[in-house]
Amino acid sequence: MINRQLLDPQSIVVIGGSNNVHKPGGAIVRNILQGGYQGTLRIVNPKEDEVQGIKVFHDAKELPPTELAVLVIPAKFCPDTVELLAREKETRAFIIISAGFGEETAAGAKLEQRILDACEEYGAALIGPNCIGLLTRQHHSVFTQPIPKLSSQGVDFISGSGATAVFILESAVIKGLQFNSVWSIGNGKQIGIEDVLQYMDEHYNPDTDSKVKLLYIENISNPDKLLFHASNLIRKGCRIAAIKAGSSESGSRAASSHTGAIASSDSAVEALFRKAGIVRCHSREELTTVGCIFTLPPLTGKRFAIVTHAGGPGVMLTDALSKGGLEVPRIEGPAADELKEKLFPGSSVANPIDILATGTPEQLGITIDYCEKQFDDIDAIAVIYGTPGLTQLYEAYDVLHHKILECKKPIFPILPSLHTAGPEVAEFLAKGHVNFSDEVTLATALSQIMHTPQPAPPEVQLYGIDISRLNKIIYSIDTNGYVQPQTVRDILDCAGIPLVPEMVSTSKEELTVFANRVGYPIVAKVVGPVHKSDVGGVTLNIRTPEHLALEFDRMMKIQDATGVMVQKMLKGTELFIGAKYEQRFGHVVLCGLGGIFVEVLKDVQSGLAPLSYGEAYSMIHSLRGYKIIKGTRGQKGLNEQRYAEIIVRLSTLLRFATEIKEIDINPLLADDKDVVAVDARILIEK
Repeated sequence: MINRQLLDPQSIVVIGGSNNVHKPGGAIVRNILQGGYQGTLRIVNPKEDEVQGIKVFHDAKELPPTELAVLVIPAKFCPDTVELLAREKETRAFIIISAGFGEETAAGAKLEQRILDACEEYGAALIGPNCIGLLTRQHHSVFTQPIPKLSSQGVDFISGSGATAVFILESAVIKGLQFNSVWSIGNGKQIGIEDVLQYMDEHYNPDTDSKVKLLYIENISNPDKLLFHASNLIRKGCRIAAIKAGSSESGSRAASSHTGAIASSDSAVEALFRKAGIVRCHSREELTTVGCIFTLPPLTGKRFAIVTHAGGPGVMLTDALSKGGLEVPRIEGPAADELKEKLFPGSSVANPIDILATGTPEQLGITIDYCEKQFDDIDAIAVIYGTPGLTQLYEAYDVLHHKILECKKPIFPILPSLHTAGPEVAEFLAKGHVNFSDEVTLATALSQIMHTPQPAPPEVQLYGIDISRLNKIIYSIDTNGYVQPQTVRDILDCAGIPLVPEMVSTSKEELTVFANRVGYPIVAKVVGPVHKSDVGGVTLNIRTPEHLALEFDRMMKIQDATGVMVQKMLKGTELFIGAKYEQRFGHVVLCGLGGIFVEVLKDVQSGLAPLSYGEAYSMIHSLRGYKIIKGTRGQKGLNEQRYAEIIVRLSTLLRFATEIKEIDINPLLADDKDVVAVDARILIEK
């Protein structure tokens, strides 16, 4: 629970506060004092009489009633202290900095549980244990540095790791990113990242609250809660970006040893973030860069003008923007010619607009004005302006400052000279701006934002799924494992997913009659072995009854064979759809191109069932091989609408069949007219 005593306490006590500012107990007192805390600050320390100018209580029993307690004492003393303060001192909020709890030992976990039990009994809020604290505009109850500039227009940052939070703050401060609050939840025994988002969602005030949330997550303990409240906040006008660490096998081990976190699979995380509308980041630099972008006016289009006085960075930015699906259109015409006349000879206005190293602050301002007012096919402006150390840049950055305030098109300042123009950059940031010192990192972050869809609709659409028939089919299955081909067809038919005509039989004559009816060529596949190709159980392009008879006899001799399947052989591009049930997340649906793209290149995208059409299209468009689906080099594109429909229908079916633990439809054959499932397998576990 999050309460007023935690957010806006009238009194704070630091249990273990000291004069040594190089240790957590002293540093946290210093930060609270330097932060201008307006309430009453008390200290408990049995060995000191005065700490940083404040008279000390030698024992917590001597304290008057105090609303918030910050504990910086050994773990073994924390439960008794919490119980005393909650019972006798009316303390209703606790921040426990101390480590040595459930993240380390079973004995520590018992101490942690005692603390939680006391907080639950008395209705107290608990941050931690094992955290750096809580930083708000009301109180700076953290022991670390840096303390960023705080503003109601700054970002809310929630971290599952204290040390990582510090490193992310370091990355943010040098970019000029301001903060509204910093939450380090530590072990998150009571209040986790999902709980903080819930509070921010349920108490959101668009006039006073921050509209940007940054998250560093090591464990998603409640995916549904994270999805619900993150989606709500984004629909209310907020923007959220997050790092989820511990997605790889080795990364999971690192996360577990750090905070007892259990990592979720990467595909499930990707799917959850896509459904919620969260921009996924993979590094501190990327997260803080996205945060800075979020503080600027939102992009209304993809077309950038690049204003630079250094050719190389302009080219690198052009390449990076283009790679990310953004555009740097050529600028030409009378207005471009007119601008070129106002610049020094040798300048280029084609885009990037290179005003040369000798370009003046006045020329910088003129160029930005042309991009703002004269070039209609430009949506945003990137300005690269540094120095070789020969001149000061105060005047140029002052021009940039005023243009950012005046222009309606967003301006992205790229000021790379953090060493040779450090004071000038610092003065620019002090005026409330942000700085993207690396142009490629900026382009990568912009691409991530542009490719993140809006939150999916919360309502589940049935799309004609025959749920009643589906339940009867699932109920009739009496053993766990991969189901028979006819059952696979029946299940997919409940979702209206088209399948190629086929027959399974142990009768050579029946299969021959079927083949004659559907027409040659056909495909024969062994039934029984899971990996048919590995045992020679697939034969393509069978054109005669005699060939079919030979293949039937051969396949029935394969170990574990229970029959032979005959299908009409179709032509088309191979696509893939699969799904896996992830504990706590539900079904993660994967899509991609079939064949080598799945097996070798792993070109797949994921979504969390049930999927909307918007999510399905976002998944398809995010594939590296999307150009094949769209159509390239004179070839017709595939029926993208039908592919999206099958993805949506399958995901909706899975929403009502948690017994399906795995499903693979591979391949689907697609052309410009239709998409048809050729082979599928379904794993059932009741």
